[in-house]
Amino acid sequence: MEKANWSSPVAGFILLGLSDDPGLEKIFFVLILLMYLVILLGNGVLILVTILDSRLHTPMYFFLGNLSFLDICYTTSSVPLVLDGFLTPRKTISFSACAVQMFLSFTMGATECVLLGMMAFDRYVAICNPLRYPVVMSKAAYVPMAVSSWAIGGTASVVHTSLTIQLPFCGNNVINHLACEILAVLRLACVDISINVISMGVTNVIFLGVPVLFISVSYVFIIATILRIPSAEGRRKAFSTCSAHFTVVVIFYGTLFFMYRKPKSKDSLGQNKDDLSDKLIPLFYGVVTPMLNPIIYSLRNKDVKSAVRNLMSQKCFTR
Repeated sequence: MEKANWSSPVAGFILLGLSDDPGLEKIFFVLILLMYLVILLGNGVLILVTILDSRLHTPMYFFLGNLSFLDICYTTSSVPLVLDGFLTPRKTISFSACAVQMFLSFTMGATECVLLGMMAFDRYVAICNPLRYPVVMSKAAYVPMAVSSWAIGGTASVVHTSLTIQLPFCGNNVINHLACEILAVLRLACVDISINVISMGVTNVIFLGVPVLFISVSYVFIIATILRIPSAEGRRKAFSTCSAHFTVVVIFYGTLFFMYRKPKSKDSLGQNKDDLSDKLIPLFYGVVTPMLNPIIYSLRNKDVKSAVRNLMSQKCFTR
């Protein structure tokens, strides 16, 4: 009977959302909608200028364009459903749609982990070995690097999504979350999920531990190289080329580590507090971080600001 309930084609999940207060839900709807529009506009403009402006046809901006496209895909896979949930009394999602959402969100998160590591390597070569930069970071190198980031993230997502959708849920279909997130869905399983927990731990090491270690080592060499630059102006310019990436890394990995390594309380009061933070942290990770990325890269990058101004002036001139 359990297997039949789980495998039913009409089976779905109920999403509890962020709040039961209609007034708060309207406020959250407006805020998240505005942030989503900023994400689409900011990242869309970044993708556009990296394609149209020949001065930005470099490895760093190629990676940045991938990051912007990734942020748009990640938010689009979940935010529209979240917004719809704020307007409908019963927030439901089909089993297949939930599986697709889990796959897309995990793919984008894992890909971004690897992509940020690739971007750190790009900055390391540019600052520590500038003479070899055109050879090491040629188009034949940085395009496969970006493609491999997507392939690795997608492969890991296929594994975890497959392991999750094969679990029996025994009729328990209420997800105490904003969207279908793998950790939230795993809590509904009525069987032992040791394999899922172990595989998630291995994945955390691969996509959190290894990239963070690689990025940290890269920045140790970067900072050491910058400090050896004799002129203050030279040091300032060198720092400016990697400060935006470093800021994005701190925000992204800081949120991820807090979300996946936060201890869980077993008492009822502590559980309620955990449930609220379990919703707010992914909301910050999934909406606020993609919104900040184009702002960070635009404010601290003269090339991007110049490209945007040129794009705007061309549009105005055309009109």
